[in-house]
Amino acid sequence: MARYRGPKLRITRRLGELSGLTQKNSEKINRPGQHGGNTKKSTTEYGLRLEEKQKLKFNYGLTESQLFRYMKEARRRDGVTGLVLLQLLEMRLDTICFNLGFASTIANARQIVNHGHIMVNGRLVNIPSFQCRINDIITVKVKNISENLIKNNLKNNTLLQVPSHLKLDTTKLEAIVLNYCERNEILLKLNELLVIEYYSRR
Repeated sequence: MARYRGPKLRITRRLGELSGLTQKNSEKINRPGQHGGNTKKSTTEYGLRLEEKQKLKFNYGLTESQLFRYMKEARRRDGVTGLVLLQLLEMRLDTICFNLGFASTIANARQIVNHGHIMVNGRLVNIPSFQCRINDIITVKVKNISENLIKNNLKNNTLLQVPSHLKLDTTKLEAIVLNYCERNEILLKLNELLVIEYYSRR
């Protein structure tokens, strides 16, 4: 299945706030679809798990196969599977650029990385899914177009602050990955246990 490129507010009306997908808010309250206004309709247990999985998928801009690969990797690693899964997603280069305020959404951050504006440890990286590691240094390419783009995005940044596992120097446009993220600093409102349960049969 290809990456979703349809109306984003339709997704947020169904799943709730997804800061990685869009910063906009819909004026409509009801869920999308013919029966969106039916509040009496109950959601099944499978439906609840599916919605939590969809939150991850749409917020981080992943395909189904990509998310399943991250799930398998999280299972292989030591620690709590749900937290490890979120940490893997938060260590993607496009997600880190979003958390630093280099882009307004993760989709925008993916485009910035694709277009060659970001460097990791002095080397140009144009792969959004690149897995950063602790002590990696992320810088903006020394070029007027790149620097002006990131500076404008930092000015318009609506996020409250940079997470504690990242350290940003706005004068040098340079950041360092200090550690893995803490669960309480992840912006996405999610019950990751339901995601684990969704994939438990696969």
